[in-house]
Amino acid sequence: MSDIEVRSTRLADGRELIYFDDRDSVLPSERRADPRHLDPRPPTATMRLDLLTGDWVSIASARQNRAFLPPAEFDPLAPQSDTNPSEVPSQYDVAVFENRSPSFGPALGDAENAPEGLADLAALGVGRTRTSVGRTEVVCFDPRTAGSFADLTPNRARTVVEAWVQRTAALSALDGVQQVFPFENRGEAIGVTLHHPHGQIYAYPYVTPRTQALLRQVDAYEGDLFADLLAFERTSGRVVLESDSFTAFVPFAARWPIELHLLPHRHVADFTELTEAEKDELAPLYLRLLRAVDALYDTPTPYIAAWHQAPVATHRDRVRLNLQITSPRRGPDRLKYLAGSEAAMGAWIGDLVPEQTAEHLRVALATADRERPL
Repeated sequence: MSDIEVRSTRLADGRELIYFDDRDSVLPSERRADPRHLDPRPPTATMRLDLLTGDWVSIASARQNRAFLPPAEFDPLAPQSDTNPSEVPSQYDVAVFENRSPSFGPALGDAENAPEGLADLAALGVGRTRTSVGRTEVVCFDPRTAGSFADLTPNRARTVVEAWVQRTAALSALDGVQQVFPFENRGEAIGVTLHHPHGQIYAYPYVTPRTQALLRQVDAYEGDLFADLLAFERTSGRVVLESDSFTAFVPFAARWPIELHLLPHRHVADFTELTEAEKDELAPLYLRLLRAVDALYDTPTPYIAAWHQAPVATHRDRVRLNLQITSPRRGPDRLKYLAGSEAAMGAWIGDLVPEQTAEHLRVALATADRERPL
């Protein structure tokens, strides 16, 4: 069992807040109560079925009210102060709380017009709606008001990994949740609205379109898709970093100018199936990968770091936990924009050769290891 302390409480409007304390934390066990007077939580959003694709779209208008690039002194993810009535009442190491403007939830599977399982969601019909049950959470990586995951210490990174593990377990057990997705958006070019180092976790009431496409591939493939893919990539020239339990590589058919995947060497469906040793190994490995991405250029690189996990109730013996880091940055001052072919037709054209990208990342990794040793 991990020796990272976990403390759960409630914010003034009833949202759950969980503190995860570092192994060597110096913070007191008592935490300040939230003194704010907050408006009631917004009603749960409604999903609408796109009949042309079968995708469900959550219409979450409350998101229009979320904070947009506030100055550091009014950072809503910093610990509360006399002048900043933020979302986290006490000093913290890592904090997780329910999003104030959620895309899914707070209603769960017993809500009116909630999805009635995967078969219900797969049924087609004009004008179909369902309640956007589930949960969306914010993960504050650090109390500092600027930076990203790459700026954490290995000890703090390990605490975040533990938060992902425990929140995956808790969210997967919620009524109506079909998939859990931890991720970090970094940089204004990605659409980030807060500079504070943080990520999010979405607990979806359906299996996402990207994962549904993966499930079709897994079902059609003769053999263990992830095991064969990993074996293929490990013998290629696209490997960037290997450890005892994980391999990071630029994929054979990379779509993005910067695209970096990581797979565990054994089958684990999600974070909950990692051993303590694997979690200890993953934290510094992930830090090194993100620092390599930043070392490619003289300025920080925008990215999405997406932790793909098996659905809660299907394909858990065939879909493996995997990390996919993607960035639209194709040069020091150039971005890839998803225009006609990619955005409208889903037909991708790669701008860079994956083998060359892998070599650039290996050089950047060596630079990062030298300049920012763990």
